[in-house]
Amino acid sequence: MLTPPPLHADALLAELHASVSAALGAQEVERLQVARAVLGLFFTGVQLDNGIVGLCATPLKSIPQAVCCPSSAQAMPVPGKLIGRSAAELLQDLYRSQALRRTLAIATLNALAETLWQRDGPPPDVRVQAGDAFDALAIAPGERVALVGAFPPYMRRLRQAGQPFTVLELDPATLKAEELPYYRPAHQAAEVLAQCDALITTGTTLVNDSLDGLLAHLRPGARAAVVGPSATLLAAPFARRGVRVVGGTRVLQPQGLLDLLAEGGSGYHFFDKVVQRVCLCW
Repeated sequence: MLTPPPLHADALLAELHASVSAALGAQEVERLQVARAVLGLFFTGVQLDNGIVGLCATPLKSIPQAVCCPSSAQAMPVPGKLIGRSAAELLQDLYRSQALRRTLAIATLNALAETLWQRDGPPPDVRVQAGDAFDALAIAPGERVALVGAFPPYMRRLRQAGQPFTVLELDPATLKAEELPYYRPAHQAAEVLAQCDALITTGTTLVNDSLDGLLAHLRPGARAAVVGPSATLLAAPFARRGVRVVGGTRVLQPQGLLDLLAEGGSGYHFFDKVVQRVCLCW
């Protein structure tokens, strides 16, 4: 059986991996195989041979080496050789630095988490609600909010509510002129997070391996939400790090979703149509 490397035993991704593998059983994770994989422009989907699909955001900006030349081969999964590989084998790429390989591994992890959900129901000791994690976090007036990434819908809602907030972003060019007053460079994350009451970050911080570090900077009593299709719908590993809400997705129409991804579809094309947004709260 393939097992996670011990050097990463304390990392969030490793704990999510271990939790899913323990719950499903190592033999089941080894038995399940990839039936289809789609590396879309915005999201990547992996379907297992039990029909279940998991999602992860495609991190295009983080893979400048992924160009059409032999030097990019290490960064890319091997086309034509993904179908039939075991889920356990793909999960080993959680521990690689290459972003696209990790993306496929997280999508596989999320398909396994959905397999567990369909077998046993939602994680125990959590409240499950439909909709967006922004509402589930229940931000009170006057609370200081930190957004990791320029996420337009959340910025718009915070501005409309007159809520004090800061956006931590690697690329300020992604913000509009009226949003720039809220911008702080990503290298100031420790200072910003130490002062915030609520943190909202997308699950793409799992892909770039920054989520553990971000959560470590939260002050006692601060709340965090991890949102988006990349977020694995498990509770305990997140709860141990100060997260109060995980907002992920459940795929309602696997083939319809994968076809949309293959045609360059984004969240605007599949949310609340072929994919359901679900929040775990505690």
